[in-house]
Amino acid sequence: MLDNNEEEYKEMDEEVNKNSTEELKDNSSTNLSEEGEAVISTDLDDESEEDLVEEFDEDGQPIEDESLPFAKAEVVRLMKKNLDKDKMIRERVKVEMNKFLGEVLERVCEQLNDYPYTTIEYEMLKESIYPYTNIKRINEEKFRILKHLEAIKADCDALTMDVKKSLKLKDVDDNDEIF
Repeated sequence: MLDNNEEEYKEMDEEVNKNSTEELKDNSSTNLSEEGEAVISTDLDDESEEDLVEEFDEDGQPIEDESLPFAKAEVVRLMKKNLDKDKMIRERVKVEMNKFLGEVLERVCEQLNDYPYTTIEYEMLKESIYPYTNIKRINEEKFRILKHLEAIKADCDALTMDVKKSLKLKDVDDNDEIF
């Protein structure tokens, strides 16, 4: 799918890796060892150091994980575009976002497969992606319905109390109900 722009994506990936390395250097402190050599130390734990390590092929290019549905550089580029500039994205987040987007694509395609037609039309796509594109409105509608149901429940409780008070046969305590 992305073979035509492979070089462009490699350049983007190199730029992302370069920026990550520069940010790591900016966030690290430099100390001198006993021999007077500069030692760069970071305040990262073992897990985060593993997140920063990427495998490279013999040409020095990062090796893309074959199990990911999309090019990692493209997903990272889109994430960085929509996040604040000071945010850093851990490797695991990049991979999991990629997998999540692949799962969403699979679900949409499963729904598109349910149509009996051999050609997928735009209207079918719109219907299939509706839950993902309108999630905010759907949640607002859910909240509105729940509030309305709570109001109905309160009305039912008030009517129940009115019925109990008005249909008493004798002046008896509520504790001594006949029914």
